[in-house]
Amino acid sequence: MTQLINDTGFVADDWTKGFCGAGAANDCVALDLASDSDPNTIELAPAIEMIRIDFPSSADGRGFTIARALRLRGYEGRLRAKGHLLADQYAMARRSGFDEVEVNDEIAARQPADQWLFRADWQAHDYQSRLRGAPAT
Repeated sequence: MTQLINDTGFVADDWTKGFCGAGAANDCVALDLASDSDPNTIELAPAIEMIRIDFPSSADGRGFTIARALRLRGYEGRLRAKGHLLADQYAMARRSGFDEVEVNDEIAARQPADQWLFRADWQAHDYQSRLRGAPAT
């Protein structure tokens, strides 16, 4: 089983439409991308409602780069990080464009909701704002 996390903590997964691999048929509404996917080659068809990006290891940050690139290309649908993420990485996931994080039950048990919620104010404590002396937005 897995646990889904967003800015309110652990939530029920309401996605029931399944996932397709990149390059799937035109009727696909959700893509499941590997961590080594090239975000510039992903077809962002209007029908794509969700993209889920795999994190095979908590030390593998390529998913953050993919998410940011997809957002910069104009993708506005749901973006989900899946795999070995830690609560400490939640703020980075949100800043790079993810809406939610999906982890396995083992990770969720080791890092309960309060640890994820502690980082849910992902727009606060922006280091660039602190360096400029301006309040974070």
